[in-house]
Amino acid sequence: MSEEPRREWRFYVEDMIGFAEKAISYTRSLDQAGFVASDLTYDATLRNLELIGEAATRIPDEIRAAHPYIPWRMMIATRNRLIHAYLGIDNDIVWSIIQDELPKLLLQLRTLRA
Repeated sequence: MSEEPRREWRFYVEDMIGFAEKAISYTRSLDQAGFVASDLTYDATLRNLELIGEAATRIPDEIRAAHPYIPWRMMIATRNRLIHAYLGIDNDIVWSIIQDELPKLLLQLRTLRA
């Protein structure tokens, strides 16, 4: 079995920016109750949060170490928590991530990209 070729890490940053933009876009006109009540929006947003964390796992350690202001470990931990939803998903925390953390993350990732 051959190993799949490694993508350049900058492509994963681009992916993360796209996933964050989608999650923000999906929830822009909603409050927390509307977000939780909309199954399609809820599922799509959680999927994009998972994908952000998955892409973060693909960023090389030396890049993560050089940019400690980006919450790499938190993104990966959030992905793990969402993937293994049987541990329980706290909608207050998810909403806080969407409202407070994602906009900051988007700025941080765009700065890294530049």
